[in-house]
Amino acid sequence: QGQLVESGGGLVQAGGSLRLSCAASARTGSYYTMGWFRRAPGKEREIVALARWGGRSTYYADSVKGRFTISRDGPKNTVYLQMNSLKPEDTAVYYCATDHADRGSVYVGDYQTWGQGTQVTVSS
Repeated sequence: QGQLVESGGGLVQAGGSLRLSCAASARTGSYYTMGWFRRAPGKEREIVALARWGGRSTYYADSVKGRFTISRDGPKNTVYLQMNSLKPEDTAVYYCATDHADRGSVYVGDYQTWGQGTQVTVSS
């Protein structure tokens, strides 16, 4: 099912921006939903945003609507998460994941392949 490699995390002040990238290996193929999840300290992993194959539809958690944007670069097999107006509560480890059934699901259990995670820390 291939591999996923995230990058772009770091430390930023509140109100700042970061762009996360998730590069999928060629074996991943193209027909999948790509999701971004995060896990904050002491909390469960939760959906942040997702994009179905071909950009047919996207989803954003209420907490990030209007601030985060998910996009896909098909030829590069890469998905981005542009995060603007960051808040301290956005601090978490961010993971990308793929669902090869392309269900557009918000549930962690529906994703088969996961990246290693990238830390995002937003200071107040």
